[in-house]
Amino acid sequence: MTVELDLAELAARLGAELAGDAAVKVSGVRPLDEAGPSDLSFLHNSKYVAEARWSKAGAILVADPNLAPGHNLLVMAHPYLGLARALEIFYPEPEPTQGIHPTAAVHPEARLGEGVSVGAQAVIEAGCSIGAGTIVGPGVVLGRDVTVGEGCRLHPRVVVRHGCRIGNRCILQPGVVIGGDGFGFATVDGVHHKVPQVGIVVIEDDVEIGANSCIDRATLGETRIGRGTKIDNLVQVAHNVQVGEGSLLVAQVGISGSTSLGHHVIMAGQSGAAGHLTIGDQVIVGAKSAVIKDVAPGQFVTGYPAQPHRDWLKMNVRLRQLEKLEKKVARLEAMLDEQG
Repeated sequence: MTVELDLAELAARLGAELAGDAAVKVSGVRPLDEAGPSDLSFLHNSKYVAEARWSKAGAILVADPNLAPGHNLLVMAHPYLGLARALEIFYPEPEPTQGIHPTAAVHPEARLGEGVSVGAQAVIEAGCSIGAGTIVGPGVVLGRDVTVGEGCRLHPRVVVRHGCRIGNRCILQPGVVIGGDGFGFATVDGVHHKVPQVGIVVIEDDVEIGANSCIDRATLGETRIGRGTKIDNLVQVAHNVQVGEGSLLVAQVGISGSTSLGHHVIMAGQSGAAGHLTIGDQVIVGAKSAVIKDVAPGQFVTGYPAQPHRDWLKMNVRLRQLEKLEKKVARLEAMLDEQG
């Protein structure tokens, strides 16, 4: 179904200020260099000012109207957020049919709220509770006594093992595993004996977890992901980890057991943290960096081992000077040999 809106209505729905022809209609969103007269586009990075000025878009989302003169503009402080809302308007995600698919296996003791959808071949075991309006996709498995809040979306092949708890409005992308066993073994005489993992995972409200990411259940107690945290694809969160609210874990991040992250921590792609550490509030860990000791709040750390970013930059400058220094030392040694 095609959605078509005039700019006056679109501006009202986005909370934007309109500068231009209110009667112009748009029916989609495209990049600046591809947009036509019936498309909305967006400018949120100053690198693309030239493209904005040459764009044929019917309207452009901007923060500064002076960057794209001569265009119909929707002006708002955060045009990237405006883009997100526009995409929801023009490209709504298809809603599944409410109710239980005939091939789904739902235990009679499970409790389903109003408007819950359960897809083909999903399995919902005894004691589960699913809040109103939640969508359980095809092939999802919810173990015994799992709790899922209201308005959640569990995409195909999500697995939530027994006893774990998911808050409201959470999104779990395909292949997410919540509550798999933590990696715990007692090694005696070269033999690795499994330590039972008897805790749970708690996912607070408004969390999104990317495809094929894994959050391990606690050995004892709980692994917890704080409210509003967003986790990318292929992320591993180990047993008893605590992630504070509003944090961002980018692709292939790995966090070892019992490490605690404060609120609004950012761990960039392929970074990692050793176990039993404390990473403070609003810390940023650069891509491919390895945290092996506690990090105080507010720091930006990079490298291996992770260190304050300025120190890492200085170290790399010195490393690049080593060859020059080596040649200089060799010349000095040769001079001393000649004098000796």
